[in-house]
Amino acid sequence: MTVADGAALEIRRLGSQDEAWVCARMMASSEPWITLRRDADAALAILTDPGRESYVAILDGEIAGFLILVMHGAFVGYIQSVCLAPGRRGLGLGGRLMAFAEERILRDVPNVFLCVSSFNPDARRLCERLGYEVVGELRDYVVRGHSEILMRKSAGPLAEFVTR
Repeated sequence: MTVADGAALEIRRLGSQDEAWVCARMMASSEPWITLRRDADAALAILTDPGRESYVAILDGEIAGFLILVMHGAFVGYIQSVCLAPGRRGLGLGGRLMAFAEERILRDVPNVFLCVSSFNPDARRLCERLGYEVVGELRDYVVRGHSEILMRKSAGPLAEFVTR
């Protein structure tokens, strides 16, 4: 069964320190964060930062993934992280989390930004399939020898946007 087949999926705000630790360990033990050298303590700090919005995806009563959004700063509407539990990949959950993030962001701003690591071609293909375009490359931004590919999906110019 895929999430698209109607599996009961709930996406909601991160609710507790215990949930934050589950997510932090999930992030620290999977790519691209292993290569990016993000350990569980760093992941926990990001997940619980009050300047970010963290959401969990609950499937079959368990945390199946999460996402982190940044809704202020130079790239307001930035999807900082999307992470799926290893056993929950390939079910359509990544697309559902992305759709949730886009809906949340596009209520307030017309642009959605994200970075995809150069060594993560599957994530880049997903983003391109979802309509994201490459707008720049940040070489050696997080770790030497790898780039972060800045991507954007736009509903129109900022000057013409009306908040929903």
